[in-house]
Amino acid sequence: MERVVKVVVVGGGYAGIIAANRLRTREDVEITVINPRPQFVERIRLHQLAAGSGSAAVEYDALLGAGIRLIVDEATVIDGVRRSVALKSGGNVAYDYLVYAVGSRGAAPAVPGAAEYAYDIAEFEQAERLRDALAGADAAAPVTVVGGGPTGIETAAEVAEQGRRVTLVCGGLLGPYLTTAARRSVARQLTALGVTIVDGPDAKVTTVHPHSVVLADGRELLSRITVWTAGFGVPDLAARSGLSTDAVGRLLTDETLTSIDDPRILAAGDAAAPSGQPLRMSCQAAIPLGAHAAGTVLSRLSETNPATIDFAFVGQCISLGRKRATMQLAHFDDTARRAYLAGRVAATVKEAICKSTVWGLAREARKPGSYAAIKGGKRQQRITATTAMADQ
Repeated sequence: MERVVKVVVVGGGYAGIIAANRLRTREDVEITVINPRPQFVERIRLHQLAAGSGSAAVEYDALLGAGIRLIVDEATVIDGVRRSVALKSGGNVAYDYLVYAVGSRGAAPAVPGAAEYAYDIAEFEQAERLRDALAGADAAAPVTVVGGGPTGIETAAEVAEQGRRVTLVCGGLLGPYLTTAARRSVARQLTALGVTIVDGPDAKVTTVHPHSVVLADGRELLSRITVWTAGFGVPDLAARSGLSTDAVGRLLTDETLTSIDDPRILAAGDAAAPSGQPLRMSCQAAIPLGAHAAGTVLSRLSETNPATIDFAFVGQCISLGRKRATMQLAHFDDTARRAYLAGRVAATVKEAICKSTVWGLAREARKPGSYAAIKGGKRQQRITATTAMADQ
């Protein structure tokens, strides 16, 4: 009788779902997904949920392939010796291989008052809380969004499009990843929506009060609702389980996404740090990493050498409400090109990307192995070069 191999995927986000579905290419694999929510969360649409302009949840029935077991619970400890995962509700789930795909969340703000008075938007429940706060506030109440990255920009634009008075405090540079031309494009479109942009060296929030924020240069901005998007972190499950992590808490792996501590544990998505050099937190990276982690497990089961990660980035697309966007094109190594798209054309592209992301997960559920990442990132060459420079 053929032995069934038990694979547990911790995390039901982009990386976890693609990994679970890809593992179905073998019939002797029993797959379990552990996730704290009963629905898949579209992280790239949480700003829409918060602003009341869209939803951000998809039923797992549409995304998980037949036979995959879903446990709605929280993993509290991974025991690599016993090969089991402890659940918050009690009990344990045994595994032969484990894919660590817990994703990311908002980093705990160190700024006084931020934890007490600001709204986060990195998780589904936080976006719902912000949505309710906005719905209960006067239409003229000033809203301040802190953070000049994609999440901050998208949130500011989405809320402003609903007719709100919004100030975006960048804490430095607006859209740090963008080229100067693309940054100007974003600024123009934000201004057209009525967003006030506060950037530059003094545009750093030092204190959050119930109805205002204080900047580094002493300015105080009225803020009935403050939204905090400055920085992301990862759950501490790996560290609590005694596994090696980087300074942020991402699981350290080699280039096959195998834990440096345990060959039975793989990592994918925002919580993975291959060779100590993690990729940009994004579903653009999470999906190919999830597929690759599953591929490594399948290689081990077939007793072949697993491949090292090799996929390419194509850019960064930022929504600016429902009718505008800016898409910064990138080289395969995730450095920005001079070219970008803006306006309605970019908005159409961004919406197509969002829809195709979910469609791709569902397609992998129907046809395991159908997803193919864009190759050409040449990551291994960059790591070798970086290591050589560090040794000099």
